[in-house]
Amino acid sequence: MKTLSRVPEPLTGKIVTPGDRRYALLRSTYTTTHSPAGVLLPETTAEVVAAVRYAREQGLPIAVRSGGHGLAGTSSNDGGIVIDLSALNRVEVVDERSRLVRVEAGARWAAVAKTLAPYGLAISSGDHGNVGVGGLATGGGVGWLVRRYGLTIDHVRAVEVVLADGTLVRADAEHEPELFWVVRGAGAGAGIVVAFEIEATEVRNVGLAQLAIEATPDGATVWQWAERLAEAPRELSTAAVLFPHGRSAVLSITAVVAAESLRRARPLVEPLLAIGRLLDHRVDLVPYPALVPLGHLHPNVGQQASTTTNGLLTMDDGGARAIMRAVTGPERALIQLRSVGGAVNDVDPDATAYPHRHQDTLVVGTVFPPQGGGALDAAWRGIGQRADGAYVNFESRPDRAAFDRIYPGATGRRVAELWRRYDPDGVFRPRLLDPARGRAGARRR
Repeated sequence: MKTLSRVPEPLTGKIVTPGDRRYALLRSTYTTTHSPAGVLLPETTAEVVAAVRYAREQGLPIAVRSGGHGLAGTSSNDGGIVIDLSALNRVEVVDERSRLVRVEAGARWAAVAKTLAPYGLAISSGDHGNVGVGGLATGGGVGWLVRRYGLTIDHVRAVEVVLADGTLVRADAEHEPELFWVVRGAGAGAGIVVAFEIEATEVRNVGLAQLAIEATPDGATVWQWAERLAEAPRELSTAAVLFPHGRSAVLSITAVVAAESLRRARPLVEPLLAIGRLLDHRVDLVPYPALVPLGHLHPNVGQQASTTTNGLLTMDDGGARAIMRAVTGPERALIQLRSVGGAVNDVDPDATAYPHRHQDTLVVGTVFPPQGGGALDAAWRGIGQRADGAYVNFESRPDRAAFDRIYPGATGRRVAELWRRYDPDGVFRPRLLDPARGRAGARRR
């Protein structure tokens, strides 16, 4: 492993190398174990600029980390430099009347929810409190209120970005609009977004329902789940997991209703109770931070090795049958379903670098050791044939084929051109999502 040169004055005491007692908690990601030459811990934007310049001078691969939950594990590396943004974690309500919030990239969504709760505000932003803001808010953001709120990126109003040459740029709809476009959906290859201005929504309490339903092998239960969501008011969003259970499966549904009372929440959940044989259910009213609690916070030490892929589709009976085959077939992948549609599909496909604005379901497939990519490919084949898009934050094997699913057609060409414009040397450009060249790059989540 290369010996690093002395860090410049702004970064003194802010680099962790092997042998430091903190190294074991900073070297890895949630899904992968790594051994970087050093982890830089900047605390300000100016120190991020210094970190980029220092890392480039070392001539080593650079990874950028906001939370470390990224499934591809590319927010760390072996033998390179990791720029860890965890100390850039401030959350500030800039304008309570317009609900504008400034969030630094290293904050975790649990802390964001806790800070905004006294204002009666929330940002729909994924489903786990330990996820970092930066990776999710540059990739998409399928949160607990997705059908009502849309994606997290749909409410980003401005960003502060450190480019590969160390330049700090503020981008919004009027200033640097091309940079603003690409960081909303494909930010990993353009630079380091250090802060976001995001328009929050007014939410204090939500209805929270947990349902367990027997899912029949013919896919009818899954198909009915999708149909009920298509008919439901946008206040209802759901995430579900399919677990093998004998010759069938159990569909475990978490349903969230953007409602301030159980009287409003229960009727929206009720249609889900009739989609199959109900095994168990309950409905509660909880404060929004209960969905992404501080109890979720933990260090990432490679504890969840897995292989994951995903697809976006408009559900039909054929898609539902393919999903059940993936769950009950020989390879038995873990399948997650997330309702999208609603407010997500109100946005023009060309408005951001996330173009998938017509599908209603995000399907995520995962296998765990000793199963690997071959087992996942076999289980996923039928679903993959029906999907017509993918989401960057749920892909652990990004490559050119993944790029084409995530950024299809004109979107992909525009993303590639802008990555080359803002990062001509490929300092941050992800290997997995770079259609123009095969060199290793950086990614963060």
